Amino acid sequence: MSMPIARSIPQIRFALLAGIAALGLVLTTPREASAMKIQQVTSPGGITAWLVEEHSVPLIAMQFAFKGGAAQDPADKAGTAHFLTAMLDEGAGEMRSAAFQQRIEELAVRMSFSAGQDNFSGSFQTLTENRDPAIEMLRLALNEPRFDADAIERMRRQIGAGLKFDAKDPDKIASRAWFKIAFGDHPYGRPVKGLAETIARIGRDDLEAYRKRNFARDNLKVAVVGDIDAAGLSKLLDRVFGALPAKAQLAKVANVEPKPGPVQKIIEMNVPQSVAQFGHSGIERKDKEFIPAYILNYILGGGGFSSRLTEEVREKRGLAYSVYSYIYPYSHSSVYLGGVATKNEAIAESLKVIRAELERMAKDGPTADELKNAKQYLTGSYALRFDTSSKIASQLLWIQIEDLGIDYIDRRNDLVEAVSIEDVRHIARRLLQPGKLIVTIVGKPTKLKNGS
Repeated sequence: MSMPIARSIPQIRFALLAGIAALGLVLTTPREASAMKIQQVTSPGGITAWLVEEHSVPLIAMQFAFKGGAAQDPADKAGTAHFLTAMLDEGAGEMRSAAFQQRIEELAVRMSFSAGQDNFSGSFQTLTENRDPAIEMLRLALNEPRFDADAIERMRRQIGAGLKFDAKDPDKIASRAWFKIAFGDHPYGRPVKGLAETIARIGRDDLEAYRKRNFARDNLKVAVVGDIDAAGLSKLLDRVFGALPAKAQLAKVANVEPKPGPVQKIIEMNVPQSVAQFGHSGIERKDKEFIPAYILNYILGGGGFSSRLTEEVREKRGLAYSVYSYIYPYSHSSVYLGGVATKNEAIAESLKVIRAELERMAKDGPTADELKNAKQYLTGSYALRFDTSSKIASQLLWIQIEDLGIDYIDRRNDLVEAVSIEDVRHIARRLLQPGKLIVTIVGKPTKLKNGS
């Protein structure tokens, strides 16, 4: 998109008000987070959204998502959804790119789009005084994007430049290789941003076809926080989304398990340190043992400097500065992943220690003190996810996407507190499979070789 040379007065005012909100003068304090009032609003056209009203500062934040994401890209045109994220604000209605961007600038609107494997998401913020014309810009972007040829070619070059940059990034290379091994020809095995050859094939018709298939009212989730009431939001929903098709035309995506290891793949790159990604199948978000698994991962590799992997790999042995793990549930699969980066001559020992720690945790589980400390942190820090309007809207959106229930915020800390040491030890035995790891390594590692 075109970049403004100087910030307008509305933008400066927006930034100041957003700063006030970020300082906590608008929204909830940690103590009040669980008491936040969430309204379910349904428009006359049948569009549903979750709303948290906050009238202290004249700002409105909206997060929304269409189910589908990059998994809906045609197999030979990976990157279509990502390409579309770059095009929706590159002209719409009667306005070409420059005019559209100028109007966004004048109204101090913040509008952006992103694509993951399972969802195509949007983020929108506006000052209350500019609500109506700002909403019109969002309506145009979603319903009447122009897809002018010059804008498409400009964004194609920009995306291509990003892909070339990624091709030199060891972390991104390791991740792409891991998912290709784990998922093969399944959509999850394709990179969200696409490849140079697939981006070259994408044209106007492909972007419009994706938009028409995926942007529909039946696969839409919306969360709104700020200076708007239920009646105002009801009208807004129909204005922005009401003309979209009633039903999406999504291609069926098969449920899939990552390929079981052991697999080890080395991608040689002339860099002073090696990057490794390791992992195997994970656990679904709707699984009754997800919360124990989440706590287990915090103890093992998700808790930063307090995690076991950091203690064993970094603190005790000085093998690497950073090591981590996480659980990521997709709509049709789930993965348990981790990563480590260190000197080429230290990567083999780092992976050996990581495997040993996974084995130890699978066998013995965490200690009672580790569980206690993890629960204290996870319950105490939860409110920090709700200290700005955008954060609240984002949390409400994902709670809807994961179908956790409108009362989830009230229940979440109780769910964490209810987890016992036996629960965590059980999920450790079930989840952790060090003998089935897929490991991808980028660099010039010593004492390691490809194999399974």
